[in-house]
Amino acid sequence: MQNVVLIVHLLLALVLIGVVLLQRSEGGGLGIGGGDGNPSAGRPPLTAMAKLTWGLAAAFIATSLTLTILAAQQSATTSVLDRLGVPTAPSAPAAPSLPAGDSLLPPSVADDTLAPPPAD
Repeated sequence: MQNVVLIVHLLLALVLIGVVLLQRSEGGGLGIGGGDGNPSAGRPPLTAMAKLTWGLAAAFIATSLTLTILAAQQSATTSVLDRLGVPTAPSAPAAPSLPAGDSLLPPSVADDTLAPPPAD
């Protein structure tokens, strides 16, 4: 199913490119082209090519959404790494547990064997 929609999507893209390139320039985009120079003229009525372009664009968007939905349904069950056969990374080591109760206080001077000797 996904391959059929993908082929239709690619054909729509190619036809849409061709139809857009075949259209005559209306000269409003960059200030160049074949416009009549009258800014109050308004938009001309839609031609058959413009209607075809809108129809192809709507079909292109519909197939894009369909492909997105199909891909999301397939990816919900497996991971990309599972399909490639790549082993998963080992889990992160567990965080050390915190001591309970009074041991959260700093050690006393008598208990601190790793501290340097006092400077007295």
